[in-house]
Amino acid sequence: MRVIAGEHKGRRLLAVPGKSTRPTTDKVKESIFNMIGPYFSGGWALDLYAGTGGLGIEALSRGAERAIFVERDAKAHAVVKQNIAACRLEDRSELYRTDASRALKALGRRGVAFDLVFLDPPYAQQNIVADIRVMQELGLLADGAWIVAEHDSDIRLPETIGRCAVERVATYGETTVTLYAHELEKDDQAEQTASEGDASIS
Repeated sequence: MRVIAGEHKGRRLLAVPGKSTRPTTDKVKESIFNMIGPYFSGGWALDLYAGTGGLGIEALSRGAERAIFVERDAKAHAVVKQNIAACRLEDRSELYRTDASRALKALGRRGVAFDLVFLDPPYAQQNIVADIRVMQELGLLADGAWIVAEHDSDIRLPETIGRCAVERVATYGETTVTLYAHELEKDDQAEQTASEGDASIS
């Protein structure tokens, strides 16, 4: 695995030992960023089931301002930490070892709004729909945010989840990527402010 493009193009990334995680292949990763736009001019990214951290690191390499990585598994958490350090991205990254539900609640208290979210839960734990609903309820999605959901190809996600609508679906062997776009209602647009906040996840 490697960083495909941007500031850290070509940087090799460590994989998690064993079969507890299912890393996104370079081919699928490149296709994802071709769908959502090759480069970014700032914005916050959330890698909620980080695994190796490859997707969040790719977003940072391509211009995202900051990324938050969440990984519950101890071995995977250690690998994400090493990969962030190898790319010297510590000053633009936050890494937490906790589960997705707890992380989302903590982020909701911070008032952060993400422009890009990666959801790649283990195949046995398909929490994508619930996670997207919670993120909307907590105001964690910026207007026009992209949500990249990676899942088993025999699973079909809803066309709409609240104010998130499917923009594209692409299948690569046993893996499918469903891309959602989030659009705020006018009243929500007037109220939402994307501030970093000072609280951390605990």
